[in-house]
Amino acid sequence: MKFAGINLEEPRVMGVINVSPESFFKGSIRQREDELIETALKMLEDGASFIDIGAKSTAPYLENQIPVEEEIRRALWALSILRDNVDVPISIDTTNAKVAEEAIKVGADIINDISGLKGDPKMVEVAREYNVPLILCAHKDVEDFSNPVHEVINALQESLQIAYKNNIEKEKIAIDPAIGFLRPKYPPWYEWDSKVIANLNLLKVFGLPILVGVSRKSFIGAITGRRNPIERLAGSLGATAIAVWNGANIIRTHDVKETLDAIKIAHFIKRFRE
Repeated sequence: MKFAGINLEEPRVMGVINVSPESFFKGSIRQREDELIETALKMLEDGASFIDIGAKSTAPYLENQIPVEEEIRRALWALSILRDNVDVPISIDTTNAKVAEEAIKVGADIINDISGLKGDPKMVEVAREYNVPLILCAHKDVEDFSNPVHEVINALQESLQIAYKNNIEKEKIAIDPAIGFLRPKYPPWYEWDSKVIANLNLLKVFGLPILVGVSRKSFIGAITGRRNPIERLAGSLGATAIAVWNGANIIRTHDVKETLDAIKIAHFIKRFRE
């Protein structure tokens, strides 16, 4: 299995760099050129196979509305710098088709759409026109609170139908179970996310790479009692190991070196499971 030309025989790491000052984890934000380059090169040195650029916070509990022109400005600034300094696929984390198109023009290789093609109707057109890989996140209004995995599968199925109807090739798609984004009133969101990670293997039904982002998210804080994201590394690594054990192919993280170690241990030990 491959995604964006990267072999996924072993799980891979996607390093996250935010150029959005409103992002929930302040330690991930880079707003100077030298910091941006240094961080990206360090991620590659530590073993990242992908870099993901976020120019607008997507945390569902934050006030994160900014003008699309500002999102484009931030994205193009970061991508124009990084494209000359890194040689791995770069994804643009956006729900806006105009942002995605402008980002691709200056070097983005992948569209990471947390709306799962259900936000901007032009997003699928951009993906098709530029023939770039897509990360589709489970996105929907939750109906059945009792079965998180069922809801995630249904949401992903809807997104995949949109993609396939618009002639997006299966080989260009990875799926994301939306850890941290589907937040029903009940069960508590941290239980919801935990159930999805515990049963991640059920998403293999799609035959697609599974990308999981757990890095320093609020469910880690809720379970461990660590309110500050800067204190959630250990919890994130625990969740990463479980996700890999249950079939994750790509882990999206702020902490490449430590995450890759957790991945290697989980993947190695899993080989001996009877």
